[in-house]
Amino acid sequence: MPKIKTHRGAAKRFKLTASGKIKRRKGYKSHLLTGKPAKRTRGLRTAVLVADSDHKNIKTLLPYL
Repeated sequence: MPKIKTHRGAAKRFKLTASGKIKRRKGYKSHLLTGKPAKRTRGLRTAVLVADSDHKNIKTLLPYL
């Protein structure tokens, strides 16, 4: 069997925590930040965990994660 290719776009967006959960960054923080309140942009800084319903899809994109 050949090796499975990793989806390179997904590999740049997701990381694995020490306990095995998948971590991601929040969206909407790339541009047009002057129109967004500071409270909102502060909240977008923090990373969050991926929902349980999305784990299977991400594991198929990242087989060696």
